[in-house]
Amino acid sequence: MSVRARAAIAALLGVAILAATPLAALAATPQTSLSEISSEVMCPVCGTLLELAESPQAQREKVFIERLVTAGRTKAQIKDALVAEYGDEVLALPQGSGFSLSAYLVPIVAFAIAVVALAIGVAKWRRAGERSDKGAETAAGPSPEDSERLDADLARYDL
Repeated sequence: MSVRARAAIAALLGVAILAATPLAALAATPQTSLSEISSEVMCPVCGTLLELAESPQAQREKVFIERLVTAGRTKAQIKDALVAEYGDEVLALPQGSGFSLSAYLVPIVAFAIAVVALAIGVAKWRRAGERSDKGAETAAGPSPEDSERLDADLARYDL
């Protein structure tokens, strides 16, 4: 094989390696799409999920996200850009720190309080039922004259 042929093969291999490198780099970075992002962000005007919003502002936000996706940004980078552009209200899920943490804690605490209140209420209800059962056991039956009258009334209706 001539020197020119070897040089041509080496050049082709070099071009192939250079061409494959950006593809490998793109494959290594996680790709995202508008549908993935739009289910996790809100329209800042109407306050609904971006995937459900149809306002002009929502359309502009979708175009903004599409440009970032086309530029190869990751989901976290796109969310950061949205927060920088529109503020924290754009995120559908609140951050897990600061005052936003209360969005996670308040329902948990409210549920715990409801369970405790329900347990106390059931315990009181059961104690009240036990007291009324004891009271019924100690109560005397009908008097002898009431028994005779009841028996006479029932005898009239016998068939």
